[in-house]
Amino acid sequence: MLQRVSSLKAAPAWQPRLAGDRSARARLALGLLCVLLMLTMGLSLQVGAFDAPTLRVLMASVGLNDGEGLQAVDRIVITSIRLPRVIMGAMVGASLAVSGAVMQGLFRNPLADPGIVGVSAGASLGAVAVIVLGGTLLSSFASLAGANALPFAAFLGGLASTYILYSIATREGRTSVATMLLAGIALGAFALAITGLMIFIADDLQLRQISFWGLGSLAGATWEKVVSILPIILPALVASFYLARGLNALAFGEAAAVHMGISLQSVKNTAIFAIAAATGASVAVSGGIGFVGIIVPHVLRLMIGPDHRYLLPASALLGASFLLLADCVSRSIVPPAELPIGIVTAAIGAPFFLWILLRRRGIIDL
Repeated sequence: MLQRVSSLKAAPAWQPRLAGDRSARARLALGLLCVLLMLTMGLSLQVGAFDAPTLRVLMASVGLNDGEGLQAVDRIVITSIRLPRVIMGAMVGASLAVSGAVMQGLFRNPLADPGIVGVSAGASLGAVAVIVLGGTLLSSFASLAGANALPFAAFLGGLASTYILYSIATREGRTSVATMLLAGIALGAFALAITGLMIFIADDLQLRQISFWGLGSLAGATWEKVVSILPIILPALVASFYLARGLNALAFGEAAAVHMGISLQSVKNTAIFAIAAATGASVAVSGGIGFVGIIVPHVLRLMIGPDHRYLLPASALLGASFLLLADCVSRSIVPPAELPIGIVTAAIGAPFFLWILLRRRGIIDL
């Protein structure tokens, strides 16, 4: 008996891990993604039509040198134009990627994405409504929200779209993927129709503002915009990270998640709020940038597995790096002009989305 009990003791530390355990790989990937993000932020600060001494300007800004030989235009380009653009791009990329990962976990389907299922279109509608009607029908809202009127309106639009989508796609505790995709297409088309009506009644100044939403861009980044979205995006990302246990349980089905002690309604409400907040604030400052939320989580699942404890923070890091790299391409491909960043992400994301569909149907096995 004593021999039998002794055989049940914990395995030695040197014993190989169970097959399929990717936790060590995931932790290594998180470290590498942090390094990648720092490198892409440095690259993004360097890319541009104006050749500015980036490192010297940054060192002078924090008091590490006296800034001798630097011109005023060098400081303006780095600290007032490129630096807020880099920070805003990282925030938007992280928000879109985490929103995609949370939505895919909530619907238990890797094809879910805020841009594809109409959440981004609803957020854009909220922002465009404030631009066009902020001085008339929505004047009270605009004056009450102040500088945060645009991101808050986009948040409300994204929240409404997400809630409607989930309500339509879920019946008796089960979510229909086909209904989700079809309802998302319908919601997106309806939101675009209302947005088109707003464009029809807009004046020239408003039209120039609305054109910013068409293909997405980080060109309008300012410190004011960074400050306006930070109170929305940061809590949304933090709330998303706390959903990891619930999303892991949902992968086994809602009944199994309940038996594990998960409060499903709490997980669903938090997920809906986080997706709407992160997507809405991102759309408010960068316009419609698609496919980030479907590319990044799917690539990471292939690399580190589906565990949301690692998948969500990894999505934030890789999403930020991916969008900054796409922004570098958009600024470099047709200099001195800038290609809208939405074109770059769509050029990468559309074939990737098609590959996922073909792979799931067994047509290709790559």
